Amino acid sequence: MKRVLWVVGLLALSLGGYLTYIAAQIEKQSFVDEARPADVIVIMGAAEYHGRPSPVFRARLDHGLDLYQRKLASRILTTGGAGGDPLFTEGEVGRAYLITKGVPSEDIIVEKDAESTVHSVAAVGEIMRRMGLNSLILVSDGYHIFRAKKMLEFRGLTVYGSPRPSRPRSEFGRWKLYFRQAVAYLLWSVGITI
Repeated sequence: MKRVLWVVGLLALSLGGYLTYIAAQIEKQSFVDEARPADVIVIMGAAEYHGRPSPVFRARLDHGLDLYQRKLASRILTTGGAGGDPLFTEGEVGRAYLITKGVPSEDIIVEKDAESTVHSVAAVGEIMRRMGLNSLILVSDGYHIFRAKKMLEFRGLTVYGSPRPSRPRSEFGRWKLYFRQAVAYLLWSVGITI
């Protein structure tokens, strides 16, 4: 029995060490803006409220708009499905918002069916493959960039992360998000999608 407990303890320690290492990588990536010329700016969806982007989504859209206005890419791809809203999708709400900010509709590509990061990444990869696009600037919250970037790179794309500006969080709040993303990354890396 002691041997089993020792093995379980060693496995738990190894898993904890791995998650801590990944969380540190997520923390490091979350503050790095790699924005440079690319084929497209991909803005990861976030909540929308009855056709209006949530504050988080609006901040992502505004950051993507800034990159577009700096001419780092000639197209923007917005992502996100309905999330339970029968009338609107995040991708379509993002497109409408960007049009009101002066982006021509023909410069906006919409992915409107994804229900999660994993689904968004798969759809973005397929859209880009079909359009012959190879590089992208990924816009999301800092803590989200590492995992989404790795998933897109796995699909053979060149990805430059560009986290949206955000208010500082408490140290505990930031690391909680990093560890949550580390667990999600670990699950994805072993084939479990959430």
